[in-house]
Amino acid sequence: MASTLDAAQKAQVLVASNRGPVSYQVGEDGSLHARRGGGGVVSGLSSIGSGPGSVWVCAALGDGDRAAVRRADGGLLPAEDTGGQRVRMLDIDATVHAEAYNDIANSVLWFVHHMLYQTPLEPVFDAGFRRQWASYESYNRAFAEALAEEAAEGAAVLIQDYHLALAPRMLRQLRPDLRIGHFSHTPWAPPDYFRLLPDDIAAELLSGILGADRAAFLTQRWADAFTDCCHAVLGPGIPSGTRIGVHGLGADADFLRKRAHEPDVDERMAALRAEIGEGRKTIVRVDRTELSKNIVRGLLAYEQLLEDHPEWREKVVHVAFAYPSRQDLAVYREYTAQVRQVADEINERYGTAGWTPVVLHVKDDFARSLAAYRLADVALVNPIRDGMNLVAKEVPVVSDEGCALVLSREAGAYEELGEDSFVVNPYDIAGTARALHEALTLPADARAERSKRLAAAATALPPARWFLDQLTALDPRPS
Repeated sequence: MASTLDAAQKAQVLVASNRGPVSYQVGEDGSLHARRGGGGVVSGLSSIGSGPGSVWVCAALGDGDRAAVRRADGGLLPAEDTGGQRVRMLDIDATVHAEAYNDIANSVLWFVHHMLYQTPLEPVFDAGFRRQWASYESYNRAFAEALAEEAAEGAAVLIQDYHLALAPRMLRQLRPDLRIGHFSHTPWAPPDYFRLLPDDIAAELLSGILGADRAAFLTQRWADAFTDCCHAVLGPGIPSGTRIGVHGLGADADFLRKRAHEPDVDERMAALRAEIGEGRKTIVRVDRTELSKNIVRGLLAYEQLLEDHPEWREKVVHVAFAYPSRQDLAVYREYTAQVRQVADEINERYGTAGWTPVVLHVKDDFARSLAAYRLADVALVNPIRDGMNLVAKEVPVVSDEGCALVLSREAGAYEELGEDSFVVNPYDIAGTARALHEALTLPADARAERSKRLAAAATALPPARWFLDQLTALDPRPS
């Protein structure tokens, strides 16, 4: 592919992801306002650095992003917006992006890897799916071409997640000299479930990732499932020679502890204490209203706790932050509405003039989330399936008095945190209610000791090291 860049401008280290480190909003006067992203993944990928030898390639996700790309020099965003990082944002056709992102990545691949389908009715792989799949291929090709153009000879490229499963092989075909890694942030489905996909699509996804020198996952369980799928779909062995790795992303302890003690967090703590009431214990959850997070069953388990143990009535509050996610998809809007409904029903059934059993907030507020972390006596993390779940790692790090963790065995974090958690089957309402009771009755000294061990395990691989370990593992390919 012909390059428009001078060789001296080419990058030695590249990251590719659907969402970049910055997004843009258009003001009423047409001005653009940049907002830096947060979270452990962005923190880790930001370790790419801000030197001229690195570049982050991402997609324009909305009208503000597209306006920024049109004003940018060759898609490269202004350094003052990106914290000095070199970021190239791709203005992919809006329809292509919507079909690739919403219809394939989030409505097919996410559902497969999290095993969310109601199989008597779905999935349905018809002509419309094939059209959407063509957009997913086009979307991945746009990334592969941009990476090929930006990369120096022999550069290292780290491609992120299920949105870009085809890009490694496409990039390999364009630039066989590159060192390519792919990282999956989701679980990986076992072969029987993965093979819900049409055979050719299943093979294309696996072969796409196998275009990388190294395919990495958050836990050994997901890595083994990927290997099992390769054997089941493509035949025994991994003929590409792709190496498989595991890197369990940890919490950014330094950032979290500093940020959790800033004035806005103290203000949110005071407001939450007023909502909770004096002397009451707290069960805290912080999630997006994503189907796999299992918020409704968590609420039902709390309701079962109040029914089975009336002694907890008036003495505990479930602080539930359920921040809307993917509201452009009807199934997510319906799920968010159901979360609200169940919380309201619990409050109507058990609430009193001086006690609201469930304090539900649905507007995203990071400072308020950190305040809840600090106040937590018990953290409830009960996903149906989760690649890792950073909340399970963040709460023990931030909690002021130490917290007990009720953790689903289907969260990737279970591999590292299970020994010191109250482990639950995410479908078992009665079992989760029992675990909540045990966690609430844990003596303060035992809770603090457990929380200390959880925090140590949770921070074992902080985001910067998580990124750099992957980069180090991309040794030059043998000649």
